[in-house]
Amino acid sequence: MEMQKLYLLVPLAPLFGAIIAGLLCRVIPRWVAHTVTIAGVAIAFIASYVIFKDVLAGNTFNGPVYRWLTSGDYHFEVGFLIDPLTVTMMLVVTFVSLMVHIYTIGYMQDDPGYNRFFSYISLFTFSMLMLVMSNNFMQLFFGWEAVGLVSYLLIGFWYTRPTAIFANMKAFLVNRVGDFGFILGIGLILSHFGTLDYAAVFAKASALAATTIPLFGEGSAVALMTAVCILLFIGAMGKSAQVPLHVWLPDSMEGPTPISALIHAATMVTAGIFMVARMSPLFELSDTALSFVIVIGAITALFMGFLGVIQNDIKRVVAYSTLSQLGYMTVALGASAYSVAIFHLMTHAFFKALLFLAAGSVIIGMHHDQDIRNMGGLRKYMPITWITSLVGSLALIGTPFFAGFYSKDSIIEAVALSHIPGSGFAYFAVMASVFVTALYSFRMYFLVFHGEERFGKAAAHGDHHASHATSHAKDEHHDDDTHHDEAHGEEHHGLAPGQKPHETPWVVTLPLILLAIPSAIIGFMTIEPMLFGDFFKGAIFVDSEAHPVMKELAHHFHGAFAMATHALTTAVFWLALSGVVTAWYLYMKRPDIPVAIKARFGALYTLLDNKYYFDRFNEVVFAGGARLLGRGLWKGGDAGVIDGMIVNGAVRLVSWFATLARFFQTGHIYHYAFTMIIGVFVLMTLWVTRA
Repeated sequence: MEMQKLYLLVPLAPLFGAIIAGLLCRVIPRWVAHTVTIAGVAIAFIASYVIFKDVLAGNTFNGPVYRWLTSGDYHFEVGFLIDPLTVTMMLVVTFVSLMVHIYTIGYMQDDPGYNRFFSYISLFTFSMLMLVMSNNFMQLFFGWEAVGLVSYLLIGFWYTRPTAIFANMKAFLVNRVGDFGFILGIGLILSHFGTLDYAAVFAKASALAATTIPLFGEGSAVALMTAVCILLFIGAMGKSAQVPLHVWLPDSMEGPTPISALIHAATMVTAGIFMVARMSPLFELSDTALSFVIVIGAITALFMGFLGVIQNDIKRVVAYSTLSQLGYMTVALGASAYSVAIFHLMTHAFFKALLFLAAGSVIIGMHHDQDIRNMGGLRKYMPITWITSLVGSLALIGTPFFAGFYSKDSIIEAVALSHIPGSGFAYFAVMASVFVTALYSFRMYFLVFHGEERFGKAAAHGDHHASHATSHAKDEHHDDDTHHDEAHGEEHHGLAPGQKPHETPWVVTLPLILLAIPSAIIGFMTIEPMLFGDFFKGAIFVDSEAHPVMKELAHHFHGAFAMATHALTTAVFWLALSGVVTAWYLYMKRPDIPVAIKARFGALYTLLDNKYYFDRFNEVVFAGGARLLGRGLWKGGDAGVIDGMIVNGAVRLVSWFATLARFFQTGHIYHYAFTMIIGVFVLMTLWVTRA
C-alpha cells in the first residue's frame, strides 16, 4: 500500500507544481514558480529511484487505481503497470526533465512568460509519466494526447511569432494523422479482445494470431495482428517522427531551447519507441509489421541524417540528428531487439538533451545568434559548454566507451543478424548513417568551437541575418530563429563589433555537467544487465525461436570492455572516424571544397535544402487538396445545393406558386365560378378514370 502511494506521487508531484505555477502565474513571484515545479519534478525523480530499487528487488505492480467509466461489459480504468521497462522510462523522463527545469532558470530569465513556461514543462512531465506508467490502452491514449497538447502549447510558446504559430499547428495536425491510426488500432483491440488491459490483451494474443479481418470486403482479408500492429505503429510514426510523418519535428525548433531538449530527447519523441517495445507480445506475432517498422526506421535514419549536413541553424542540426537516431531505435524494434531500442532510447536521452542544452548555452553566449557560420573559436570563451558538447558529440557518433557507442553498435549488430524482410536495406542504411552522423555532428562542433572567430562580423556590416536569408530563402514558412525576439527583449541578435562571447551562468552549465556524466559512462555500466541479463524479463517479450537476434547477440557479447576494444577494429569505428576527419578537413582546412561541391551539385543541394519536398508535397496535395475540397463543398454544396436549391429554391417555388395563384385571385365572381367548374371537371375525370 505504501508503494502504491509512491506510484501516485510520481505523476502527481509535477502536476501539483504545474497547477500552482499555471493558475497563479500572474500573481506569484518567479522564484515561487520555479521552486515549486523543480521541487515537484525532483520529488518525482527521487520517488522513481526508490521504485526502481524496489523493482530490482523483484516487486512489480499491475493494477487499477481508479475506475473512470463503465459501459456495458467494458471497464475503463486508470491503472499503473510498474515493471523494469516502466521504471527505466520514469528515471530517464524525471532526470532529464529535472535538468531542463534547472536550466530554464538561466535560459528564460528575461522572458515575460517565465511562470507560464515552468507550468507547461511540469505539465508535460506529468503527461509523459502517465503515458509510461499506464497499464491499459485508455490511459496510454490519454497520456499520448496530453503530451501532444502540451507540446502544441510549448512549440508555440512565443505566440507573437507567426512562425511559432505555424510550427505548433503543423505539429498538432501531423500528430493527428498518426493518432488516427493509433486510435483505430486501439478500437480493433477493444472489438476483438474485449478489453483494453495490457495483460489481458497479451494473454489472448497468441490465440488470435491466426485471425483475419476483411480490409476492403470479403476478398481482402488481412491478419488481425498485422492490422493492429501497423495501425499502432502509425501512431508511433507521428509521435516519434518517422518518415513521412517527421515533418513537424524540425519546425518545432521555434519553441524555446529547453523544450527542444525535453520534447526531442527523453519524452515525446520516444513515446512511440516505448509503446512498440511495450507491445512486443503483439509485434512478435506479425513479421509483416516488423518488416514495415524496420524499413520505415531505416529510411528515417539515413535520409534525415543527410539533411543535417546542410543545416546552418545550430538547433536544426541537432533536430535532424534526433530524427536519424529515432530511426535507429525504430530499426532495432523491427529487428525484434526491443531491449536494444530502449537502451538506445536511454543513452540518447542523456547525450541529446546535453547537445540541445549546450546549443542553448551557445545561443545565450552569442546573444541569440543561432547561425553556426557566425561562430568559431568559442572554445576559449565557453570552456564548460565546449567540453560538454564534445562529450555529447562523441557519444552521438558512437565513440568506443561512450554511452552512445554501446547502444548504437548493438543496434547495428542486431540488424546484421536479423532475417526480417528489409533487414538488408536497414543494415546498409544504419552503416551509411554512421559516417553521415559523424560528418554533420563534427561539422557543427568544429564550426562552433574551433577555427577562426567569425562572430561580430555580420554586425560590423550592419546585417545580422544576411547568411540566414540565403540559408532559408527557399523555405517560405521559416523565418529564422534569430530575428527580433520579443520574448527575450533583445534589440539585436548576435554580438556587436568588439563584443566577445561569454560562458553562461551555473544554472545553465550545471545541467550540462550532470548530463555529460551519464553520456560518458551509463552505457558501459548498464549494457550487460539491460541487454543480456534478466532486467527486462517479463516486461519485453521476444519469440527467440522465430527471431533469435538477442540470443545471437548474447553469444557474441564478452563484456563491455571487450566490446569497446574490439570495436576499434570494426568498420563502424572507421566509418565514424572518417566522418570526423572529413568534417575537419572540409570545414577547417579546405572550406572552399564544400562551396565548390554546393556549386557543382546544385540540384542535390536544392533537394536537401527543400527537405526532399515533403513540406511542399504536403502543402500542395494535402493542404491544397483540403482547401480545394473545402471550396468545392462551400460553393457546390453550401452555396449551390443548400442555399441555392433548398433554401432559395423553396423561396422561389413559393414565389412562383404565389405568382400563378395571383391570376385567379381577381375579385370577380365569374372567375371564381369558372375555377370551381374546372375543379369539379378535374375531380370527376379522375373519379371516372379510376372507376
